[in-house]
Amino acid sequence: MTRTLFTPIAAVLLLSVSGCGGDNQGGQASPPAPPPAAGETPAAGADAQASGGGTITGTITFTGARPANAPIDMSEEAVCKEKYTAGAPPRAETVVGNPGVLANVFVYVKSGLPAGARYTAPTTPVVLDQDGCRYHPHVFGVMVGQMVEIRNSDPVLHNIKAIATKNRPFNISQPAAGMKTNRTFTAPEVMVALECNVHGWMNAFAGVRPDPFFAVSGADGSYGITGLPPGTYTIEAWHERYGTQTASVTVTGTESKTADLTFAAR
Repeated sequence: MTRTLFTPIAAVLLLSVSGCGGDNQGGQASPPAPPPAAGETPAAGADAQASGGGTITGTITFTGARPANAPIDMSEEAVCKEKYTAGAPPRAETVVGNPGVLANVFVYVKSGLPAGARYTAPTTPVVLDQDGCRYHPHVFGVMVGQMVEIRNSDPVLHNIKAIATKNRPFNISQPAAGMKTNRTFTAPEVMVALECNVHGWMNAFAGVRPDPFFAVSGADGSYGITGLPPGTYTIEAWHERYGTQTASVTVTGTESKTADLTFAAR
């Protein structure tokens, strides 16, 4: 009868082969966990949660002479002009309602969140659409690492330029309708300006935050920030023409607090 010799060298080879495979299919090693995105503070344990908690709501009001928004001359882009049945739309920089409220104000928690807290960016992208040779929305918020999907809904050339100081600027072209481009920001920044080099009236602003506690005031001037843990917060409201206003708000438990802010004409 033939006997198989099991030498020390064979034993070493057998241990080496079984050790490389581990529990992964195909013998591939598990990839290392990605480092936290720039601008995020690493924290031990699970990410902080933004569900439940307290709420801060309010209205952004405006006092003084109502600003005149000059009409946009879109004669050079007939296909865009045709999208407006009532003629050229007013500029979007300042939107003041009849009761004296201010829209397109970015409101966010500037300070007061737990030290070292880290929040996971949503997997759903924020959509920035170029339609009628305008950016929609004009002001928006996005988390660090969250995708921004830039769309072109116009059959004309748009050139999207991001003017940033804490993030890497970009300049991309979308020459045809239906085109989409994805971009992310790696660091908090309030605000990142976006403009179109082809159409000088096109501009938008992105507030980039490491947490989900931000909002943009609507046409009625209202805003709401939800899911806040108990604490005392400084909230800041930013407007492209009228600067910033701040307020201090203390939230305990699941209560709702009101923080109205007022901007004055210049």
